[in-house]
Amino acid sequence: MSTPSPASTSSAVWLVAEREIASKLRSKAFLISTGILLLIALAGVLIGGFASKTAAPDEIAATSQTSQIVSALPNVKVVEVQDRAEAEKLVKSEKVTAAVVPGEGDDGFGFVVLAKQDAPQGLVGALSKAPQVVILEPAGTNPLVRYLVAIGFGVIFLMAASTFGTTIAQSVVEEKSTRVVELLISAIPTRALLAGKVIGNTVLAMVQIILLAAIAVVGLIVTGQNEVLSGIGAPILWFAVFFLFGFILLASLYAAAASMVSRQEDIGSTTMPLMMLIMAPYFLVIFFNDNPVVMTIMSYVPFSAPVAMPVRLFVGEAQWWEPLLSLVILVATCIAAILVGAKIYENSLLRMGARVKLGEALRG
Repeated sequence: MSTPSPASTSSAVWLVAEREIASKLRSKAFLISTGILLLIALAGVLIGGFASKTAAPDEIAATSQTSQIVSALPNVKVVEVQDRAEAEKLVKSEKVTAAVVPGEGDDGFGFVVLAKQDAPQGLVGALSKAPQVVILEPAGTNPLVRYLVAIGFGVIFLMAASTFGTTIAQSVVEEKSTRVVELLISAIPTRALLAGKVIGNTVLAMVQIILLAAIAVVGLIVTGQNEVLSGIGAPILWFAVFFLFGFILLASLYAAAASMVSRQEDIGSTTMPLMMLIMAPYFLVIFFNDNPVVMTIMSYVPFSAPVAMPVRLFVGEAQWWEPLLSLVILVATCIAAILVGAKIYENSLLRMGARVKLGEALRG
């Protein structure tokens, strides 16, 4: 009588991945926390969008002689009229905020501002004579919008990476402490078990990223931030790509670090360095989002590139080739982390009791 052949490595990987995904989707705590995260993200996008939204332009009446002057003013919409009488009629009926019509006299201005009761100080100030101003380094992005985008990418990376990284670590230690892992690796290769865990949690993390991106798009549309929306599309796509490889890198290291201990209480001691690597981009982007030098350096460091590079792309500080070079560095680091993590995982998974030292895990 022939015995059934063992499952192939690829089949084993997908079986473990499906198990990881199914166990998460059955968890009420995971579903509730995901829902709360999406609601917080939506609220943040709406609040940020309304806060940074440009005020509606003032409607100012102007004749053919003054329309060119008025149209050059900031945040103003010109309503052309035939003469002063028509302009006065629109001002009195409050259909326009004010009017600028040809003036008489030797005051040097050549025009007059008409207002119903109080003259708009912004309009008067804009029309006043002032020296010519030349901006040598014009700001490409609203500082508030830049800050909010940086915070958004940082928070998403921090929460997704830390949440699923911790989940992987707890799963590894739970299987090790209950000795379930001994049954698992008797049926499937150790590396297939590691790959399945990483792939399963990566799928869940990427689904969250896609949902958050959709929420960001909806929030920007609702708040009328079409200009921001048109500029953030490509950075969001790059963020998803960078996050994919960045998360695989961190997930492999989380699983490896967790395999060196046998109790849930000891997870923190081995994963703390990884948590610091996840938190660093978040805090650095808060303090240095307007510092081009620091942001450039961060965009080439594998652990911070998923946050820094999309921000630089959004504000237009990165050349077209920079995200490609940064991605190559990240992928190379990811491959190295997978190889090292797999070695540590294989050498530590069946060692119970005291914490396995890193040197011993690498040497086997």
